Amino acid sequence: MKYASIPFNPGPPGWSLNEIDRRRHPRLQEDIQADWVIIGSGFAGVAFARRLANLDSRLKIVLIDAESAIESSAARNSGFIIGLPHNIGSSTAELKKAQDYRTLLQRGIQLLEEEVNTHQIECEWENAGKYHCQIDPASEAILQEYIDNLESMQEPYQLLDREALYEKLGTRLYSKGIYTPGCIQVNPAKLIAGLARSLPESVTVYDDTPALFIRNESGPHVVTPQGTIRARNVMLATNALSPELSPKQARQASMATYASITEPLTPEQRSRLPEMKSWGTTPVNAIAGATLRYTQDHRFLVRQCVDPALNGRITPAQSWKAAQQHLATFRKAYPQLNDVKLAHTWSGTISVTRNGAPVWGQLAPCVWTAGGCNGAGISKQTVAGNLLADYALGRENPLIAAMKALGQANYIPPSPLLDVFVIGTLWKERYFARKEA
Repeated sequence: MKYASIPFNPGPPGWSLNEIDRRRHPRLQEDIQADWVIIGSGFAGVAFARRLANLDSRLKIVLIDAESAIESSAARNSGFIIGLPHNIGSSTAELKKAQDYRTLLQRGIQLLEEEVNTHQIECEWENAGKYHCQIDPASEAILQEYIDNLESMQEPYQLLDREALYEKLGTRLYSKGIYTPGCIQVNPAKLIAGLARSLPESVTVYDDTPALFIRNESGPHVVTPQGTIRARNVMLATNALSPELSPKQARQASMATYASITEPLTPEQRSRLPEMKSWGTTPVNAIAGATLRYTQDHRFLVRQCVDPALNGRITPAQSWKAAQQHLATFRKAYPQLNDVKLAHTWSGTISVTRNGAPVWGQLAPCVWTAGGCNGAGISKQTVAGNLLADYALGRENPLIAAMKALGQANYIPPSPLLDVFVIGTLWKERYFARKEA
């Protein structure tokens, strides 16, 4: 019997949390039965559990996580809840697909906002929009393609030059950027903590309960270190992590990303910057460039560096190397803040597919999944989990067609071919976009 690999990230995420957010659910310590067992308490798993319970309160639903919601990949991201696809394409079919994707992302935002308001989840929710910026003027073609995409979808935007960006962001690092409204920015750790905490009563959550393997004996049995869950159905909300749990060949790969955050700036430090509201930027090249945020509590976040993490495990040495890159990027962007230090650095994983399509639907009898986030996790995985519940229970929902229209992730080779392919792809992206670093 081959046990599932357990994800490992050195260090907790540096987002601010209160005592209520940090409360843990108990560990499973006995054999139990359930109608559904959901593995993974990220945005897809929590949304799936909530929708199942709301559709049929008689269902006994169990949600397990190897750690907890506040230590999951959901809590380790940059806190952008996007409502627009980044890439569209030029054909009519690609535009229709992008419009479906936009509808799904905006439905994901709506679902999250409803829960935040209903349960009064304090997560620094703010409709701040987003800046998409280039450093190197030679990246003009990439930025122009993004403008063309926005215009084809009739989305509003504002084009800003270096000085206009300085007034908004406090840095002259960028030569040009595009601002789009409609992107929500949050503290993702507080958001996922609140969502997991407010699940319906028919959902039982167990933290520190990794799924070791699934055996089929007249139905799936999810085996954990101290108890087995005999279930009628299993939902894998693990993205590319613990691929041994999937009954099918993996069509997604796990990649490590890293983030660092400063302590809150003092009033004197803030005086060296233009008067700014909170904001967030994304780079024209996500592999080489850096995502930056300025938060409501006056902290800077830097997210940069991507490494293969095919077994879901990241070493302290990798995190240390990323922290050095984050500090160099911050010093380059804000030389006037050379006394500001990075307070926390952490890692997290995303799931990527070769063609950008999700891994969504039924994998085998009694086994379902919503994965392949491709780095756009909060809104995308929320709506993917929500719709999967409708699909699994045979409920009609017009957005299921839009979800299916995104296609399915195509084949990826196994290791070691996959390792060589991923390393080569990352090296190529970093080299050709090195001036965006």
